[in-house]
Amino acid sequence: MAMTRILGIDFGEKRMGLAVSDPEGRIAVPLSTVRRTSDTQAIRQIIDIALEQGVEHFVVGEPLNLDGSRGPAAARVGSFARKLAVESGLPVELTDETLTSVEAEERLRQAGIDPRRHPEKIDATAAQILLQQFLDESLLRQDD
Repeated sequence: MAMTRILGIDFGEKRMGLAVSDPEGRIAVPLSTVRRTSDTQAIRQIIDIALEQGVEHFVVGEPLNLDGSRGPAAARVGSFARKLAVESGLPVELTDETLTSVEAEERLRQAGIDPRRHPEKIDATAAQILLQQFLDESLLRQDD
């Protein structure tokens, strides 16, 4: 089944990590980082990147509390996601991103990269992890 390319976004107040899926929607690859000065500026940049990459769908990491509840950070991400949906005209879904940054730092350390010296790599890798989790869950739902 042909899918569309999906852009995963690890939201941050200063930086946002981006990852993109392959056209089949099976593999997520870290893409880049967008510096955020405002939602409007970040959304404009993300839409430009989405157009370049042929993206037709967004997945934004939602920072749920460890008990699964939504706190102020999740509300903030929800607000950003709604603005992105309106501005882009594309579907935007939220996905749980709990502990993706911790996992991203660990993967970078295993690859011999010091995460403290490359915070932008943490963001892009966290975006890759949350997008891959979303893709894997989507494939499982298709198999049911």
